[in-house]
Amino acid sequence: MQVSMIVNGEEVTREIEGRLLLVHFLRDHLGLTGTHWGCDTSNCGTCVVWLDGEPVKSCTVLAAMAGGHEVRTVEDLERGGELDPVQRGFMECHGLQCGFCTPGMMMTARALLDRNPDPSEEEIREAISGQICRCTGYATIVRSVKWAAAHEASTPAGGAS
Repeated sequence: MQVSMIVNGEEVTREIEGRLLLVHFLRDHLGLTGTHWGCDTSNCGTCVVWLDGEPVKSCTVLAAMAGGHEVRTVEDLERGGELDPVQRGFMECHGLQCGFCTPGMMMTARALLDRNPDPSEEEIREAISGQICRCTGYATIVRSVKWAAAHEASTPAGGAS
């Protein structure tokens, strides 16, 4: 079957099998390998992307279901050569260790900050509760998101697309 969607601001059309998951469409058909595929059970959250502005686990969405919709991946956070404050926060506060969960965490954090520019630690922990990080213990991830919130206004990318 043929599927068309907007991915990171560009329309794409591909011939796919109806059973293809969105995570595999992004990685294997579009070469957007920032979206990771981790658990096969939708528990880990490494595959989080945005579908029409909402974070979703792309391992739970068929590519065909995304047809006619907008998808945003971690590759789209950087704008015009400027890292998103969330990306910078993860660098500044060591929110990444091995980096495997990082793209999903960043996409979830970006969505949180777009809805709530000054979240509490509890709100950050709630937002990322559907994601597993086996390296950091989450403290540095929370600090990274707080850093991003504090530095949001000084960034030309401004976060929201």
